[in-house]
Order: sequence, then C-alpha cells, then structure tokens
Amino acid sequence: MLHAGKRILVTGAGGSIGSALAHALHGLNPGSLVLLDSSEQNLFRIHAQLSSLPGSESHIPILASVADERSLRDIFERYQPEVIYHAAAFKHVPLMERNPFAVVQNNVFGTLTLARTARCLRAARLVMISTDKAVNPRSMMGASKRLAELALLMLGAEATRMCSIRLGNVLGSEGSVVPLFLEQIQRGGPLTVTHPKVERYFLTMEDALRCILSAASLCPDHGAICLPEMGEPIKIVDLARYLIQQVSQGDIPVVYTGLRPGDKLREEFVSDCETLSPQLSHGLHRVNGPRLSDTELAAGLAELNAAVGELDLARLLAAVMRLVPGYQPSPYLRDQVALTPAT
Repeated sequence: MLHAGKRILVTGAGGSIGSALAHALHGLNPGSLVLLDSSEQNLFRIHAQLSSLPGSESHIPILASVADERSLRDIFERYQPEVIYHAAAFKHVPLMERNPFAVVQNNVFGTLTLARTARCLRAARLVMISTDKAVNPRSMMGASKRLAELALLMLGAEATRMCSIRLGNVLGSEGSVVPLFLEQIQRGGPLTVTHPKVERYFLTMEDALRCILSAASLCPDHGAICLPEMGEPIKIVDLARYLIQQVSQGDIPVVYTGLRPGDKLREEFVSDCETLSPQLSHGLHRVNGPRLSDTELAAGLAELNAAVGELDLARLLAAVMRLVPGYQPSPYLRDQVALTPAT
C-alpha cells in the first residue's frame, strides 16, 4: 500500500486542494501526516478539523514556507517523509502579475528547494499539483508552474520519483469562479465575466483527488508530467447563466469586465511540442516533450534567482522567456518594465 503506515507530507495543507488531500490521506491510515502551510489561519483550520477525527494524533501541523531551506531540512530530518504531495503555490493570476518576484520565489524556488531536500534525504515519491496555465503561459503564475515542472523533471531519480499532474479549474477551490458567482447571486448580482468567449476546463474536487492519488501510485521512474482526461471546456458565461437559473429567483444580469492581466481566453493541456502517451492507468496520460539539459536549466535558474534577488523585472522576464519558450509576458508586465527608471 502506498499510504497505509507511511510517513506523508502535504505542503499547502491548509489550502482548498491541500486540505481535501489531508482529509483523504488521514482516512488512509498513514503512519504520520505532516501538514505544512505558511498561512497560520489555514493551518489552524485544517489542524482543528483533523483533530476532531479518530487517529488525530498521527498528524503534525507545521507553520513554515517551502522556500525556507532550513525549515524544510529540519522537517525532513525530524519526520522523514516517504511520500510528498506538493500543493503549496501562489495561484491567483492577476494578483501574481502584480507580484512577479513573490510568485517566482514561492512557486519556482520553493518547489526546487522541496525537490532537492526530498532527493537528498531519499524520500520515495513527490507529486506536485500543476495547472493547465503552465502550457504556453501568458501569466507569471503559469510560467512559474512550468518552471516548477521542469525542476521536477530535472531532479526526479530512481530512488526519489517525482511527477507533476496538470489539472484544470477545481470546482469549489479557492479562487474558483463558482463560489464567486454564488456570492454575487446572493448579493443580487451582477455576475462578472471577463469575456464572452472565455472558457475553462473543470474538475470536481473528488475527481481532482482521484487523479492526484492515482498519479502518486503510478509516478514513473525519474521525472514525469501526468495529465488526466479532462473532457470538454465550459464557457464561463454559460456556467454563470446556469447558476442563475438554478439558484436565483430573479433576473440577474451578467456583465463583461474585460480580460485581466495574465488571463487567456482558452487554456491548453499540451503544447505544440508535446505529445501524450497512451493511457497509463486510471485515466492518466504521460506528457512527452522536450526538456532542457540539466546544465541549461541550472544556469537559467541561477540567472532567475539573481533577478529575484535584485528585484530586476526586465532581467526576470528575460530569464523566464529563455527557460519557457512558450511564455509571452502580459502587456501589464511589459509596461512595468518600460516604466522602470534606467540605472
């Protein structure tokens, strides 16, 4: 069994996907369940929820960031996790466009630090929750998740298997449009949609958990990217109108607010330079595509780290574009570079 009696670590354990994972894993009778989160309130909430359940003594709440190397090493040496679910990430696209250094520090270097520590201390498996926004990204959040995928492809090894699983929008998760629409309906509207043609892929939380746990079971040797069957995308305006019909007693309008910085009309799961393997199992495919050499990626990440350290946005964008050829910075970020005084 992959989970029963095993030492398990969940990062971002207080977030929507992380907390759902924590509940599911708690029910699989792990030997220990370490819950890592950098948000005190989120960590308090999941700790309180699990503390009310039988077997609550097996879980350990830890307030720390995945980007804190000293804390991570202490956690690994103290609790020796065997299976790691990496759900910690900054996810809100427009907000992260305004905070590009923070999202790179957390999503890229946090993942890199976690993966290096897991490999050094010989954890068995690491599964990262990635996103369709990592494919041909138009946002810094999406580009950061693509870089995190590349880091796991580089660091995955026979002794420490690593994989990423690309998911679409998870219904009910933080930042999901459905809770926002329901809140807007309760207020009497209007429902705000960015563009009449915008569409997204959706998963229920139950399907997302099934895919994540299946990816951990399969987790091919070395590094890999997995992709579930996602079905057809849904237009956001159609979802808004459906919820109005189902929930509202009145005539609530839908208004269009315009695409936000980093938004795309349509998301993709596979780029033009990637292909899908035949189904591995449980409805998952392996994504095959070009990889950077370890030397190229290491040099690029060093340049990226220097840009973060100097808060140099032009250098940051240049480094990301070299590492992620499909990335196109948003007009907002290009404008920010143009507004930066020359030194």
